[in-house]
Parts: sequence; structure tokens; C-alpha cells
Amino acid sequence: MVTLKQLAEQLNVSVSTVSKALHDSDEISPETIERVKDLAAFLNYKPNKLALSLKNSKTNTIGVIIPNILNHFFAKALYAIEMEASKHGYNIITCVSNELQSKEINSLQLLSNGSVDGFILSLAEETQVANNVSHINDILQQNIPVVLFDRVSDDIHSDKVIIDDFGAAYETTKHLLSEGRTHIVLISNIDELSVGKLRVNGYLAALEEASNYENEPIVITIEKDNSVEDGVQQLFEKHQSVDGIISIDNTSGVVALQKALKLNYNIPNDLSIIGFSDENVLQFTDPKLSTVSQHTVDIGRASVELLINRLKDKGSTAKITKTIKTNLILRETTK
Repeated sequence: MVTLKQLAEQLNVSVSTVSKALHDSDEISPETIERVKDLAAFLNYKPNKLALSLKNSKTNTIGVIIPNILNHFFAKALYAIEMEASKHGYNIITCVSNELQSKEINSLQLLSNGSVDGFILSLAEETQVANNVSHINDILQQNIPVVLFDRVSDDIHSDKVIIDDFGAAYETTKHLLSEGRTHIVLISNIDELSVGKLRVNGYLAALEEASNYENEPIVITIEKDNSVEDGVQQLFEKHQSVDGIISIDNTSGVVALQKALKLNYNIPNDLSIIGFSDENVLQFTDPKLSTVSQHTVDIGRASVELLINRLKDKGSTAKITKTIKTNLILRETTK
């Protein structure tokens, strides 16, 4: 790699002169600037970004750690983070934990050596289930800012971007009640995650408030080792009088709709179905699935904004939690 020193020696000028010339300093004559830049281009000189970042204590790079790149929500959030970071002059380095705490820890250790200025992170499933977040608090203790999004923890004192998961499920349940539904079932394969628990609680709260609702709340939990199809099959076998289904993950709503159609349910006269997240294929089902929109792009943008603001004001102890409002998009699987 060609260095500033080598350029200076060939031009018989000081290293300082070469550096200033490459940055178009007014202290250097136009002729010298031209000579320096011509030689730098001829020798394919590239600035040593690592050395510059160590000198300036700034890399203009953000570390992003997501749990699952195949999940459309996280893929779209990553897209929004990259676009917003680029607008502010930042690059991103992305790591995928694959829901493993060990990979989350390794990613933090790999990038916290000066490679990035801060982190945007959504917790791995293992981290949430174990409720062990000491590795993230260790990063914060090093004065490296962390912004959590979607999956968060009350035990981490950092900025956060969330959606109103409780309110989203509460309003969804209230809508089905307004349709006159009397046997509403909730189905989930994310029951161990913070977002899943909040959505279940929103469902339960809405039913508890409904004085004329006589059936017990029913939550169908799809175990990790079981398929979504098996969980939906169990729902229809055990609860044949179901007239409302809320799917709080982004796949079981589609599976429930297809299964209901095969069982000759009239949608939405006999049965209303509402999914969670209108991303990817959910709005292309036939009939079109009613869904809760999470506004994923807004989540990504807000995460970057919070991190950049924190980098500008590391001394502030007040942490911000920004809540992105959801909205219920009614299509053809609801009345």
C-alpha cells in the first residue's frame, strides 16, 4: 500500500504538504496540489481509513446486528437503516446472529474494537429467552452507543425504537369484537419474544374488557420444533366454532387463511382473519389478508436518527424510547 511518506519522498516535499495537498488546502499552491494528486492517482494511493479513524476517534460506520436475514421484517429494516445511514454519510457493517446469543456476542466483540462508532441491534431469541444482556451492557460501559429496535429489554439502559405491540393486538381484537365475533383465537410462533408477549397481553386485555364476550381466551402457541401448518391444523381441530383468528407473526395468518378455505369456511362471513405485518406476500393472498402494518421503514430510519443524535451527545444520560404507531389495514378477510 502506497503511503503519504512514499509520496512525499518521490516529490521531495514534506508529508504534511502531501496531506494538505490531497485535501485542497489553501496553504498549498495549485501547482503542488496538481503534482501530488497526479502522482497519487498514478500510484493508486488510497487513504488508510483505519488509521484515520484511530486518529479522529470516528469511523463513520455503524454496526448493525439482526437476528434473521430471511425474515422479511428484518430485511426491510436493514434496507431502511442502510438508506438512512448513507444519507448522513455513514456506512454500515451488518452481522446476523441467527437467533444465537453466542453469535450476537461474537459480533459485538468483533466490531467494538474501533471498527464502528455505535450499534443498531435487535436481540437474538436466545438472548431474550435467557434474559441475559450483560454483553450489551458491557458495550454501553465502553461508551459505545447502542440503539435497540423491535426486540428490546428493560434491563438495557439505551435508546430504543419499538412499535406499540400491546396496542396493535388490542385494537385488532377490538375490531373483531366489533364484528360480533364470539370465538376469537390468537395464534403465535413468537411467544417467547418480548414483542410476542406484548401482543398476547393486548389480545387478553381487549377480551377482558368485553363484558358480553363469554368464551375463554385461546392462545395457540406453535412450538419451535413444530411446523406452522401443524399449529394451524391443531387450531381448526380443537376449535371448530372459531369465528375470528389473529396471527401475531408474519406467516401463520397466511397458513390459517389457506387452511380455512380448504375447510370451506366462507371468508369473512364465517371467519375473519387478521395477520401481523403487511410486508412481503401477505397482501397478495386471495382473498387479500387484513393485517397490522408495522411501518418497518420508519423503524429503520428512526433507529439511525437516534444513534446519530446519541453520537453527537454521548454525555446525555436521558435515554429515548421512540414508539412507531401501527395501523390496521382492513382488506378482504374481515367484514
